[in-house]
Amino acid sequence: MKRCAWVKNGDPLMVEYHDQEWGVPVHEDGKHFEFLVLEGAQAGLSWSTILHRREGYRRAFSGFDPQKVARYTDGKIEQLATDAAIIRNRQKIAATVKNARAFLAVQEEFGSFDVYCWRFVDGAPVINRWKDTRQVPATSHQSDAFSKDLKSRGFGFVGSTIVYAHMQAVGMVNDHLIDCFRYSEVQRPG
Repeated sequence: MKRCAWVKNGDPLMVEYHDQEWGVPVHEDGKHFEFLVLEGAQAGLSWSTILHRREGYRRAFSGFDPQKVARYTDGKIEQLATDAAIIRNRQKIAATVKNARAFLAVQEEFGSFDVYCWRFVDGAPVINRWKDTRQVPATSHQSDAFSKDLKSRGFGFVGSTIVYAHMQAVGMVNDHLIDCFRYSEVQRPG
């Protein structure tokens, strides 16, 4: 099977992530929050590094429950900054707590984070037609707008590149290469 070139075929977690999750449209707030946490943690690092720590993040951040994470104290942040199962970057950890609080505010305002975020692509995935990985952009005008709005709402570690990666992960953008077996699969309804 032909996969996107970024998949490290020797890494079962990367293959599974590509084949089962990446680019599949997400409409569940818990999954959105999970990817916001993981994409923020990735800043400056490889996705493989984060993917291999995903279970550590799940444990450290209460199963990616934004209501629980929003209640984390400075003491909890300091404790997590010593947790080898995650990236021990205090700024990223503190931003995750701050983002949980902002996430809850978005849910309150829009009814769900899902309703809020899909507005940036008019409610439907952007279907790209890339033939080569070098064609895939790091940002888009949609990720620029989404990022700017998130920042205005108090989110951190949500620059346009991070937000574009989030959009790819949750299927707001289909950036599978056209010769990848998942390209057409992720476009099929549920």
